[in-house]
Formats: sequence, structure tokens, C-alpha cells
Amino acid sequence: MAFESDLAQLFASLVAIVIGLTFHEFSHAFVADQLGDHRPRALGRVSLNPLRHLDPIGSLMLLIARFGWAKPVPVNPYALRPGRIGMTYVAAAGPVANLVVATGFAVIARLLDLAGIGGFVLEVLQWVVFINVLLAVFNLIPIPPLDGYNVVLPFLPPATAMTVQRYAPYGVIVLLLLILLPGSPLRLLFRVVDPITSFLLGA
Repeated sequence: MAFESDLAQLFASLVAIVIGLTFHEFSHAFVADQLGDHRPRALGRVSLNPLRHLDPIGSLMLLIARFGWAKPVPVNPYALRPGRIGMTYVAAAGPVANLVVATGFAVIARLLDLAGIGGFVLEVLQWVVFINVLLAVFNLIPIPPLDGYNVVLPFLPPATAMTVQRYAPYGVIVLLLLILLPGSPLRLLFRVVDPITSFLLGA
């Protein structure tokens, strides 16, 4: 059973990477395009083709270390029609997409459960839901380069935003330290992810 669970988790991770990250980055590109920045479309990022979005190393790291990345969508905030707040919409679109994917797979899982179909397939679907909820919640942390940083930044006073942006390049280091830190506060994310996943799955 343990082997089957590990296999289900690995397979679900693959599905979550291909579908979850693709929809995540597509949503960034689509919203940016709709709000006036057409560079993502010119670069072929307004697409549901996974090859347009997945980063080979980032995807591998997500499988191995549970920490990875996709190709970031380049967005020019000055080209967005709503102005600074437009970046909030673009950034929030990625986590929202992951929640939509999680909800879709949760509906399928519930239907299979009602039909009495369980085992490996149901476990894979449950893991896909969990991983996509985790991606959504994790990306909302307001530390660059995560989406939460760009969600919050437009709400700061311009002078404060400029100061914060100077330190943005160090965000990756802070994030890695938090991930690698024993007893990391990031573990508190599971207190949010687990109940959302349970709610979606009706558990």
C-alpha cells in the first residue's frame, strides 16, 4: 500500500506539474493580454501548450525537492490599462487558476467516489487536488519572485514600493532559506492547505 501511495503521489505530481503549472502561467499571460500588455501573446505564452510554460529544471526540482518553477511570464506593468493595480490582477490569476484546477479534479474525484471507484485512480486525483491547492497557497506568499509579492506591491505607497523593489532580488535567497530551515514557518501552510483540500474533496 505504501508503494502504491508513493506511486500515486509521483504520478499526481507529474499531472499537477503539466496541468497545474501550464494553467498557472497561461492565466498570467491571458490576463496580461486582456489588460493591454500584448507581449506575452507575442512570445506565445497565451497558450495551453505545456511546452510554452514548463521549465525542465524547475519541473524536475518540483518532482525531487517539492520546490520548483515554470518559465515566468514577462509582463510590463506600465502597459496594463488599469495601471499599477493591473499587476495585482495578473499576479493573482496564477493562484486562482490552480484553485480552479484543484476544484475541477475534486469534482471528478467526488463523482468517482460516488460511483464506487476508488484505489489508485482516486488517490491520484486527491493528490492532484492537494498539490494544486498547495501551489496556489504557496504562490500567494508575498516574497519575490512569488505571485503574492506582485499582488501586494501595487497597494503600497509608491515610495515604499520603490524601496521594497530594491530588495526584490534577494527574495529568492530568503525563500530558499525558509524552505530549507528546519521547522520552517512555511510548514504552517499545511494548516491552510489541508482544510481547503478536505473541503473540495468533501472529506
